[in-house]
Amino acid sequence: MKYWGRISLVLVSFLFTFYQYIYHAEPIFTIDFLIFTLLAYIVGWSYDKSRYNEKKANVAKENYIKLIDVMPQCIFIHQNEELIYVNQATVVLLGAESKEDLVGKSIFNFIKPEYQQLFLQRMMHAGKEKDPLNKMEYQIIRMDGSPLFFEGTSMKISFDSKEAILSVGKDISIVKEETANLLLKSEKLSMLGQMAAGIAHEIRNPLTSIKGFIQLLRSNYSNHYYFDIIFSELERINSILGEFLILSKPSVMIFEEQDVKTIVKDIITLSNTQSILNNVQIFLEVESDLPKINCNKNQLKQVFLNLLKNSIEAMATGGIIEVKIQNKGNGEVSVIIKDNGVGIPEDRIPTLGEPFYSTKEKGTGLGLMTSFKIIESHKGRMVINSKVNKGTVIEVIFPAITQQYLEV
Repeated sequence: MKYWGRISLVLVSFLFTFYQYIYHAEPIFTIDFLIFTLLAYIVGWSYDKSRYNEKKANVAKENYIKLIDVMPQCIFIHQNEELIYVNQATVVLLGAESKEDLVGKSIFNFIKPEYQQLFLQRMMHAGKEKDPLNKMEYQIIRMDGSPLFFEGTSMKISFDSKEAILSVGKDISIVKEETANLLLKSEKLSMLGQMAAGIAHEIRNPLTSIKGFIQLLRSNYSNHYYFDIIFSELERINSILGEFLILSKPSVMIFEEQDVKTIVKDIITLSNTQSILNNVQIFLEVESDLPKINCNKNQLKQVFLNLLKNSIEAMATGGIIEVKIQNKGNGEVSVIIKDNGVGIPEDRIPTLGEPFYSTKEKGTGLGLMTSFKIIESHKGRMVINSKVNKGTVIEVIFPAITQQYLEV
């Protein structure tokens, strides 16, 4: 009851007064009675207020616990190195079956030894500060012994009327792994760039000499047909070397409005000789009213030539390549290249496009890497899906030139 303390103590005052009246014949309404009743009321009011505040605090604590428990971040409260509360996210992160598996244990049971001293210093610092500490990384150990990286912060709080430390954070193992992969890829790119520049320079020097001597030979023959083919192929080598230099340094590219259908048709025509020799048929399907794209035509030809070449080489005994150009909507155009070749293992798909990594026995991975780089420079993206012994589907998506873009 809300007024139980006041009612009870005032009632005691009345009962005592009536007792005095009945057994000692003392008057009821005296100054002592009024003072005693007033004091009883004040004490009862204080008692009721403390009970109300206690109940209110318990409700607030329950709501606080409920809020902590549903939060996606890992939250644990510890006191003197002992876990006194953990939320459900922490239970899942540490691989426990329930909160009871964690509460009461030392927090150092879940921190790798090399990080324990750092954590202890942080907790001592948190006990002296009013504001949360800056985020810090730790390596913690799950119930099954597997390690993971945890990023969190801590602050001093009051829990069950006692000082404690609340720590909150999240698992950053995947983020750290991705960062490490990006750094490794960056190092490979840097090394590859230096190598690409050196290779291009070394090949171009003898190439110039070869072109000069062929020109001398050409002047002594009336039939220039084969010499023209040789010159054409030499120019193609020189062009490939120029594209290879994309890996070593950024180049200024001229983007123009182009019809991707025309680019793909040209590349299919160029690939027909290789496809016929490998008993491969290429079928093209094009949607009508395709929007144009803003691109560098020669670079996109290099991309599609490389992708078709990969598909042809993936079908050693022959097969079919289906090429489809379609309007994806939302201002995008896509080119889909589908083959029924040997396919790519699922675990190797994320590494495609990395230098020196290829699914082919003698591949270097530079072709796909250059393709990824070109598509990225066109603000496009490449999606690869594959199943072993069933084939591969590659979709290259580009932003289309919309009517609104043209008006601007």
